[in-house]
Amino acid sequence: MARTLVRCGWLVTMDHALGDLRRAEMLLDGDRIEAIGHDLGATVDATIDASDMIVLPGLINMHLHTFQAGLRAIGSEWLAPDYFRHFYGDIATRFGPEDNYLGTLFGALNQLDCGVTTLFDYCHNIRSLEQAERSVDGLTDSGIRAVFVHGDGLREPAAPGKLPQRRLHPRDRVQALQRSRFAHDGRITLALGIAGPHWADWEASLANVRLARDLGLIASSHVTKAHRDAAVPDGYDRLAAMGLLGPDHNLVHCNLLTHDEVGRLLDAGCSITSTNMNELHDYPHGSALTTVLDHGGLPSIGIDVEPMVSGDMWREMQMALLFARNRLIRARAAAGQGPAMIGSREALRWATVGGAQALGMADRIGSLKPGHKADLVMLRAGDLNLFPVHDPVFSIVEQAHSGNVDTVIVDGIVRKQRGRLIFDQARRQALGEQLVASAGRLMAEAGYRHAFV
Repeated sequence: MARTLVRCGWLVTMDHALGDLRRAEMLLDGDRIEAIGHDLGATVDATIDASDMIVLPGLINMHLHTFQAGLRAIGSEWLAPDYFRHFYGDIATRFGPEDNYLGTLFGALNQLDCGVTTLFDYCHNIRSLEQAERSVDGLTDSGIRAVFVHGDGLREPAAPGKLPQRRLHPRDRVQALQRSRFAHDGRITLALGIAGPHWADWEASLANVRLARDLGLIASSHVTKAHRDAAVPDGYDRLAAMGLLGPDHNLVHCNLLTHDEVGRLLDAGCSITSTNMNELHDYPHGSALTTVLDHGGLPSIGIDVEPMVSGDMWREMQMALLFARNRLIRARAAAGQGPAMIGSREALRWATVGGAQALGMADRIGSLKPGHKADLVMLRAGDLNLFPVHDPVFSIVEQAHSGNVDTVIVDGIVRKQRGRLIFDQARRQALGEQLVASAGRLMAEAGYRHAFV
């Protein structure tokens, strides 16, 4: 395997023992980090000069419906009911396998371009094995590390204004994927996006959770309703009592749950992911991120719906931190207490270590240390919005944006360098034209017109 030496200007490892280092070196051996220190004196095949850059772990986007990328920003002024009516309940049901491939490929490429090295791709738009396989192809071809979250599926095109019906998760299709695309662990792994007690009756919820356990897969569920509105209001408590919740169960949003309900889910071992830009866009209750923090938990963060919000994880990280800080300031003021501060490093933890922990991959990704995967990002510290750097974590969290991303390495392979994705430009152009045609056809079939048609 090739050995590469990275000469870092600032190295933010997110590892408690190693901390932050100035002018350190990092030795990569193939897909792993071999050593971190000063003056390593290693014999190498290549050297990356990052002496004027901030090097940090690749970001982890813990929730994205990646297939939607071709419809980016069409719903910037939608509210949640508009999304469910126009997109989830209509446009999405018209996707075929190639539409899924194109959206997933371009969505994943954008995540790489923005400095995300691991993507939790919640693909809840699968009606056939071929559609699932083409979605996986999109992730594979992009070069990103991803968990393909096989969604519960939508039926054929819906009647106007009607939500597609939920159903039992298709065991046969998931097992077929396990036998073929996921027979061996690799850069792309498998999880299940299931209909849980907020969206399915008790028998279906129980069967779906048991399916994930039977197959040894992480299950992820949307939790977007208040207790009284859930299909099975006490469903998660019942699952916990049966021992069916744990670190292998990821819950997304949870922003309408009470403080105690969130606490019980955390006590059961579940991880909770907040998508702050989308939640603040859609809901009066904000994000559950601060509730998780109140319970001493470690949240993860993600994007959710690119037709409505930006796919930039730097913006999501900044939004999450601003929301959490303001919530704390207001709560303390209401209690007659002085102000307090949530540290910038905490937000970076949510976007790195928090995601790795939710995925059960904290022993491989989320921080930079010997033995971990070589998944890292380099930011140009000389860019005007970052220069001069006094504290690299402050610069990363408070000032950086995707345009500062110079280099992205995934599994030891350079996927972006000198600010440009390493992807065949002619192919990208041709596929981009297909993506535009796909999006136009899908909107036309649904009778949806945007302002510039």
